[in-house]
Amino acid sequence: MLLAACGFQLRGTAQLPFDSVYVQAPSGSAFALQLKRAVESGTSTRVTDSPGDADVVLQILNELREKQILSLSGGGRVSEFLLRYRVSFRLTDRLNREHIPASEIVLRRDFTYNDDQALAKESEEASLYRNMQSDAVQQLLRRLQATRLKT
Repeated sequence: MLLAACGFQLRGTAQLPFDSVYVQAPSGSAFALQLKRAVESGTSTRVTDSPGDADVVLQILNELREKQILSLSGGGRVSEFLLRYRVSFRLTDRLNREHIPASEIVLRRDFTYNDDQALAKESEEASLYRNMQSDAVQQLLRRLQATRLKT
């Protein structure tokens, strides 16, 4: 009863403005695999195996993981890193008309580092990258949902 009064509502399925999509990505892309699963499970849109069978083609142009030193301790050891996750994409239709020009999603996370906990910090870094990848998939789905196809 309280949840209904506060306006809480489950997300439900996303409504994409096309019936089928082909995801073109570098082979072995974990991002593309997660995106395909999200489209298949969270929308009524079909993911096709060939671009000819799809209404639109989503091209994953680039996916990068970057790591930069953010700060050093007094002894010259790394104490903080900046992690950056970038995904470049573009959406076209069968006639090669652009509906979303080449765009980029960039996510950043800071994390502290300690040499004494190197193994744990390595695991934390991998977890942060996985979370950023999931966030990027959700952001891309929202971007696709807001797309207006040209007729």
